[in-house]
Amino acid sequence: MKEEKLVRCRPCGYVMKESELGDVCPACGLPREVFEPYREKVSSGRLRFLALDIHPIAIHLSQTFVALVPFLIIFHYLFPGFEPTIVHSVIAFSVYIFPLTLILSAISGYADGLVRFKTINTPLLIKKIILSAIIIVLSIVQAIIFRGGDYPWYFLLLSLGALATAVQLGMLGKHLINVILPGTLVLRGAKKQTKTAEPVKKPKMSPEEIARLVQEKQAAKARAEKESEANE
Repeated sequence: MKEEKLVRCRPCGYVMKESELGDVCPACGLPREVFEPYREKVSSGRLRFLALDIHPIAIHLSQTFVALVPFLIIFHYLFPGFEPTIVHSVIAFSVYIFPLTLILSAISGYADGLVRFKTINTPLLIKKIILSAIIIVLSIVQAIIFRGGDYPWYFLLLSLGALATAVQLGMLGKHLINVILPGTLVLRGAKKQTKTAEPVKKPKMSPEEIARLVQEKQAAKARAEKESEANE
């Protein structure tokens, strides 16, 4: 199977398949002339694992329950007569399943960190580990003290604390979404592979040329808008 060629937009860094490139960059809208050939420097094994998106999926699953529990409790406070059996059942299910989703997120996050960064001892990852431990403890305490149909103020406070911790984790995580270090993942017992760094290609277009293309695009858009107004 022939390997698909990749291209990268020099101004914004967006990477895509060359066969899918249209007249403009899908991310920033600049003309296709600003694209250059791009070759992924991450090993195929690491890419296959990262492409599974196990950690992001686990994170989204846990985020569902961390937001659902306090929302439903507050909803029950405001509307106690609205389908209480269903509301209580959903809260109970969320409280008990929430710690399991967090443990899955923690395990997948550990594996993701080793594959993506080859270490988990960076400042941001250490902060994420600490916050993950806090939210897991909060979720387990919630499950231990949970009594169906009874939601005292401290139980709501615990659920809001878990939600606030999840928000902090999300704020840290957004800085790491597109960060991948080059190189080859070295597994235990496997021989270390070396990879020769490819020379960095110089941009074929100068900043002035890119700025000129942007201006031409904006001018063409303005002319099209004027013609449309004139026709109306």
